[in-house]
Amino acid sequence: MSLKDAGKDLPLIEDLRELFLQDRPMLDVRAPVEFREGAFPCSTNLPLMDDADRENIGKRYKDQGQDAAIELGLTRVSGAVKAARVAAWAEFVRQHPQGLLYCFRGGLRSRISQQWLFEQTGIRYPRVAGGYKAMRRFLLEQLGTLPEGFRPVVLSGRTGSGKTRFLRTFERQIDLEALANHRGSAFGNQPTPQPPQISFENTLAIQLLRKFHQGDVALLFEDESRMIGSLHLPEHFFAQLQQAPLVLMQVSDEERVEISYQEYVVDTCAAFTELHGGDGEAGFAAFSAYLLGSLDKIQRRLGGVRYQQVRKQMQDALALQQASGQTQAHYAWVRFILLDYYDPMYDYQISKKQDRLVFTGSPQEVREYLAGQGIR
Repeated sequence: MSLKDAGKDLPLIEDLRELFLQDRPMLDVRAPVEFREGAFPCSTNLPLMDDADRENIGKRYKDQGQDAAIELGLTRVSGAVKAARVAAWAEFVRQHPQGLLYCFRGGLRSRISQQWLFEQTGIRYPRVAGGYKAMRRFLLEQLGTLPEGFRPVVLSGRTGSGKTRFLRTFERQIDLEALANHRGSAFGNQPTPQPPQISFENTLAIQLLRKFHQGDVALLFEDESRMIGSLHLPEHFFAQLQQAPLVLMQVSDEERVEISYQEYVVDTCAAFTELHGGDGEAGFAAFSAYLLGSLDKIQRRLGGVRYQQVRKQMQDALALQQASGQTQAHYAWVRFILLDYYDPMYDYQISKKQDRLVFTGSPQEVREYLAGQGIR
């Protein structure tokens, strides 16, 4: 069989809706550079060719045509290289028998991978018609139409109210900050980087699709700005949230300070330490850079005097933590940032949303109200 005919008699998946609803494992055989630009949440990148080979073979295709490109590809992906890549695919198939594979357009790369996999294992592993490009286009269509089918309710409250933790206690919700891997503020960076914009959109579209399929049309979202860190919410989706009813959760200042201290100091420091393999010194250095760097982002808004004041509080707290392990000194800057910086901004923003405000209450009262709206 010629490579041009590879995969022609092997299974092909064309129902993209069912593909995403079933949450099937995905073997992505695109080059690493393509995967980094955007992927799906349940995909694993085991490429047919590396970035350099993809670029060189693409040039050969453009200059000399498909046959010459295939010839170069067979030269570059042969022998031990081919064996290693097919072995990696075979292991993926053994671990994920219900999965599938794809390349960018569902063309030669995925058909070759499918054929080689069949020859090696005897398994007729399905590939996706149209590949990544078709799946991405399908999800963009969902982002353009699905939001109108939901009845969103937006949860608001002052910074540090524990809105995200509260949101996660519901089934009928989508946690946008989790999808964006960011807490949605100047101090919102996580120890690990945010996903690419395309991956964020893909994951959001898949979650909306599954919620709609389950009949969860009443959904709770946290009150977010258009930007969550470096990522932006899709225009049509954001417009729907901007028109949605607003529920305000009230929490005392002391509770807010305690929640913020726990999340931004205790939990974040532990996360940086874990990221550095339990190395407390390296983790603390990364944590210190995170805090001071986050403060620098709001230097202009704070103004010179307030910035210097809170920076000294932060530096003193970090010095004490490094010397003794005690973290209580962080309460000073946490309280300052919440009450002197975030609260005035929140008061201004909520004043512009009064026409959407439908309920205000404690966390328990908000929970009872939401239950009455079909959100549990």
